[in-house]
Amino acid sequence: MSLSTQVDTQDPVLTTAAAARLLGVAVSTAQLWLESGALPSWKTPGGHRRVRLSAVTRLLEEKAGRSQAASAPLVLAPDPEFLPVAAPRYPVPAGERARLAALQASGLVDSAPEDVFDRLTWLATQVTDCPIALMTLLTSKRQWFKSRVGIDMPETARESAFCSHTILQRGPFTVEDATRDARFADNPLVTGAPHIRFYSGVPLVDASGHAFGTLCVIDREPRRLRDREAKALAELAAIASEELQRRTG
Repeated sequence: MSLSTQVDTQDPVLTTAAAARLLGVAVSTAQLWLESGALPSWKTPGGHRRVRLSAVTRLLEEKAGRSQAASAPLVLAPDPEFLPVAAPRYPVPAGERARLAALQASGLVDSAPEDVFDRLTWLATQVTDCPIALMTLLTSKRQWFKSRVGIDMPETARESAFCSHTILQRGPFTVEDATRDARFADNPLVTGAPHIRFYSGVPLVDASGHAFGTLCVIDREPRRLRDREAKALAELAAIASEELQRRTG
């Protein structure tokens, strides 16, 4: 792996809005700091400002009166939800630390319901004839549902999340019968409510390529998606990803 790839993985690129959230200032203030050079940044070909997480960290250290030369790297918020766990009981994608940092900066976790995502989960149930559809976001501790149809629970433990497998790839991930899959047969979401048998999910990717979570459909009976159903689910996930990219791009 090249040095530049290592830097990109460990030092994610942030938008002006994401930097402002981490700094605790208004977007207009962050824009002034970016334009003045107080916060080192650059412009994309489309004219949008971008800044590295490390630059935001340094500015936070300065604001806190910490010595840049002597201080240890600052953890922006000591929230274990957005820090990788030492021995995860679930599969972890490459660049998990950067993915979690980008997810935290997005401000999406625990945010209010939004029509734009609720429409997509409803449509997912209609085009696949599945009773359950979810838009999931994966922290290191839990799988939180930004939008949900056909299920009452607002979240699950991360180690129970089928979506942990989905975010390892860029294409769809499908389980036709969870009771016959060694990875999921003993999963509490299979042996208990909501009694998952069928699952199909597509990763949702932000502007920097981080898979925040998925758009997925679930059934309580074993089944498979027809080609047109799978394509429709993929198209709805692409719309959701485009919305994420609009906010983080």
